[in-house]
Amino acid sequence: MSNFLDNINSPADLKNLKRADLPKIAEEIRELLLQVISKTGGHLGSNLGIVELTLAMHYVFDSPTDKFVWDVGHQSYVHKLLTGRKERFDTLRQYEGLCGFAKREESEHDHWNVGHGGTSISAALAFAKARDLKGKKNKVVAIIGDGSLTAGMAFEGLNHVGHLKPDMIVILNDNEMSISPNVGGMSVHLSQILTGQVMTKFKKEIDQILLAIP
Repeated sequence: MSNFLDNINSPADLKNLKRADLPKIAEEIRELLLQVISKTGGHLGSNLGIVELTLAMHYVFDSPTDKFVWDVGHQSYVHKLLTGRKERFDTLRQYEGLCGFAKREESEHDHWNVGHGGTSISAALAFAKARDLKGKKNKVVAIIGDGSLTAGMAFEGLNHVGHLKPDMIVILNDNEMSISPNVGGMSVHLSQILTGQVMTKFKKEIDQILLAIP
């Protein structure tokens, strides 16, 4: 049986594979995450839950030209595996090993040193405006979880984005995972939207469309 992950040392390698191969790669990534994190420690659940999203991002976008801005950054392990750091992954969170968060000094694919929640949207906005000033056309993508979205800085970032209307993408990773339960009106409103009849019907229709893709 082919081990696809062994042959992926960059996003370009991933793009050379067929879409039908992606579920197998996701399985291999999860096995490696369990194997390494059981020894080094780290954020297991959030990374197990973001495998398909990270694969899709690197399959569709062109990193590092397109910039990914991870909120908090502890969900960037899969991103590290796909961007040339697979051979050192067993040094995760070890002395002089791979950082447990995105780190600019570690890879050209990491554009933002992170650790605190709620910063990704504002940072992505800054990257988008800098890109526009330089006359470039690359994409900028912020990835933020439902927990970080309740941070005041995230609200400020969304407000600023709504005002400036830059060409950027904000992906909400609603994995219902945070250190403590989410609180506040935004959290309640988001939960109502995601569990409502309209969204539930929409999700079912999307699932049917995706399953029909060869």
